[in-house]
Amino acid sequence: MKETAKTKGQILSETLTAKKENIFEKQTDKTDAIFAYAEGYKTFLNAAKTEREAVTELVAMAKKNGFREWKLGDPVERGGAYWFNNRQKNLFLFRIGQNDVARDGVRIMAAHIDSPRLDLKQNPVYEDSGMCFFKTHYYGGIKKYQWTTIPLALHGVVILENGEEVTVKIGEDESDPIFYINDLLPHLAQEQSQKPLGTAIPGEKLNLLVGGFPYPDENVSEKIKLNVLSILNEKYGIKEDDFISAEICAVPAYTARDVGFDRAFIGAYGHDDRVCAYPIATAIFETEDREHTTLVILADKEEVGSDGNTGMNSIILRDVLDSIAASLGADPILVRANSACLSADVTAAYDPNFSDVYEAKNSSMISCGTTMCKYTGSRGKSSTNDASAEFVGTVRRLFKENGVTFQTAELGKIDLGGGGTVAKYISHVNVDTVDVGVPVISMHAPYEVISKADLYSTYEAFLAFCKLCRNN
Repeated sequence: MKETAKTKGQILSETLTAKKENIFEKQTDKTDAIFAYAEGYKTFLNAAKTEREAVTELVAMAKKNGFREWKLGDPVERGGAYWFNNRQKNLFLFRIGQNDVARDGVRIMAAHIDSPRLDLKQNPVYEDSGMCFFKTHYYGGIKKYQWTTIPLALHGVVILENGEEVTVKIGEDESDPIFYINDLLPHLAQEQSQKPLGTAIPGEKLNLLVGGFPYPDENVSEKIKLNVLSILNEKYGIKEDDFISAEICAVPAYTARDVGFDRAFIGAYGHDDRVCAYPIATAIFETEDREHTTLVILADKEEVGSDGNTGMNSIILRDVLDSIAASLGADPILVRANSACLSADVTAAYDPNFSDVYEAKNSSMISCGTTMCKYTGSRGKSSTNDASAEFVGTVRRLFKENGVTFQTAELGKIDLGGGGTVAKYISHVNVDTVDVGVPVISMHAPYEVISKADLYSTYEAFLAFCKLCRNN
């Protein structure tokens, strides 16, 4: 059949108008690679449900890829690959390139590895009405009602009175018990059902059900609590006072699973933001570029403001860059000024079930590629980085030259949406920074959903960024 010649209007439309394209539809040659990459990511997610576990997994991956341990003040050499573990919850991975680091700067890729969860309080254990509970303090922005009546696992560490560190992980194996937060039955929930979602479940009611069997001794009180403590002592050597020096959290006892008949999506706990952490780590492991110095930052505490000495608001980034500069005999001021960063964090994927809170033209669409957010912040761009047009133009050209499918977006309608990333803390040390990341459905829920195509597109974006030339 003879093809009809395109009209001038059709040609202009193709040339001048912007369109988002579904990767699965337009790039069928990548399907096998997309699905294969997703399998490695799911394995990582299942093993890394906390920032400590993410650091452990990523250090193991770094070692397999020839990286060696580095500490502040250690010398570096051109061609070297290093990892720096900051207090078990914040990881730096970097390769030293052949170029002059003062003139060329550093290619920085940053993501956070903490996720919303429930932390145990320092005095968590109590017994009431035939049940033993652990009190929790929620971490990060959650919808509290979503955390009731789902299977939960306990992950973390305890520092015993004698200084010994004990790792706790229970609820993930099929033979393990799980933990649970009670909710009110609908028959008695008339008053609860009239409350706004945000107040129907107060934070003080997010108590974990952890036991119900009494210790067999008539001479003691609180027999159920004692039996729980006895089990913990036998298994981990823990006494009640040891919770004072513990970091134990409750996370969903779910594994990462394919979603949909066609397996196009992945459902899991912790996509935000390990769905960006995994691509930037694999990008630095797999890049063939050896000219540019490349640095990956995997930070803690983003969900609670990035404070603390493992969060991005710490001066640790500046310390690492300055230490590298000193070892190479470079001016740290010039190193920072000539560096560039992609801040990797998720964005809200447009959901037609809740279309009233999105501005469709400026929302990320599922399976249409990694998303660039020029600015984040809340409402009137409060607390934003807002990347320069020049730097966005540089990244845009880089993606086009390397065949990276990407889109742009904001986080919902102006007066309704908003959210922060680590970008502003990196730009604070005079580094050009823009946000790039994966669109997520049901962000901050105990079980979130992402597209495998967007995951792979994000990996491609960071692989391309490793070889960014600042004179583009």
